[in-house]
Amino acid sequence: MDTRTGLPVVGMVGGGQLARMTHQSAIALGQSLRVLAAGENDSAGLVAGEVVYGHHTDLDALRSFAKHVDVLTFDHEHVPGEHLRALVADGVVVRPGPEALLHAQDKLVMRGRLSELGFPGPPFAEVTSPDDVLKFGEEHGWPVVLKAARGGYDGRGVWMLDAAEQARELVGELIAAGTPLLVETKVAMRRELSALVARSPFGQGAAWPVVETVQRDGINTEVLAPAPGLSADLMHEAQDLALRAAAELGVVGVLAVELFETEDGLVVNELAMRPHNSGHWTMDGARTSQFEQHLRAVLDYPLGATDLMAPVCVMANVLGAPATPDMSPDERLHHLFARYPEARVHLYGKGERPGRKLGHVNFTGSGVERLRERATLAAHWLSHAEWRDGHEIH
Repeated sequence: MDTRTGLPVVGMVGGGQLARMTHQSAIALGQSLRVLAAGENDSAGLVAGEVVYGHHTDLDALRSFAKHVDVLTFDHEHVPGEHLRALVADGVVVRPGPEALLHAQDKLVMRGRLSELGFPGPPFAEVTSPDDVLKFGEEHGWPVVLKAARGGYDGRGVWMLDAAEQARELVGELIAAGTPLLVETKVAMRRELSALVARSPFGQGAAWPVVETVQRDGINTEVLAPAPGLSADLMHEAQDLALRAAAELGVVGVLAVELFETEDGLVVNELAMRPHNSGHWTMDGARTSQFEQHLRAVLDYPLGATDLMAPVCVMANVLGAPATPDMSPDERLHHLFARYPEARVHLYGKGERPGRKLGHVNFTGSGVERLRERATLAAHWLSHAEWRDGHEIH
């Protein structure tokens, strides 16, 4: 407990933008999130009141940090499982726990467990040699999807293999580099969806409306909430699937279940056990944001309402331009608000570089296409200092 406030202290391992936005929600709950950041320029390290510097792979740093918190949680899934088990053995409250988090850390473990539980997923196999991929391709057909079992994100660690010769060369190189691998069939999908839920230690669950996620080069660029044209039956099926996954895997906190919508129904793609890019719209479009909900869940508070604040919310990521614009971010904000005073901007305090997630912008209202146009124009303006529709700033 914080002796000044009488409130529990939440510690978050990782000082990125997810920790930064969780800190914003912590303030409203009377707290200042305690953050373990890798460096002084980390996104959360610039704003949080209690920042400790240390690396998530350093057990001593984790133990020292955990001594001063009531519950430990994460803004990424990269803390080694053996370190988390050591912390639990020390008596640290870790949420989500290492047994649950393993399913977000290791895609092969995730696929195996979800398959045992009967969740919909593509055929898959572990890869220990190029022959494993060749055999899989012969059995299931080409192309196939090769994935790094650990460490991949934002399109990294995923390779589309069209033929056997391509597989022989790439798989051999990856295995030689020590990359654990699995192979899956390529799913013929209509679109990508995300079912975001939260679960508390008490067992209470809450689900937000299912959203459509738009990807470019493996990176989420837009989120449309709720997913346009998604039937009520499929919406409920996706929410129920995500809530069941949270319960079966013992998740505490926010869980994002990334899904493919196909002609035959839903297919699970990946899991994330933390606040997620597909939930950033909740900061302005839902009664309870994913960041406040994650805090409520790990503290075992009753969970908040998840209904929409407006008929539609569209989020667009602000991704770094190929070349940093001459116009300052301050001037870009000035012109953005002059054109779209209703825009809700969330910047992460990061230095600009090509493709980097610098922030996001939310628009709420009605008419998904109108809001989508505004959100994508605004996000591009904030990163490139140019209006793609030719709008004149003066």
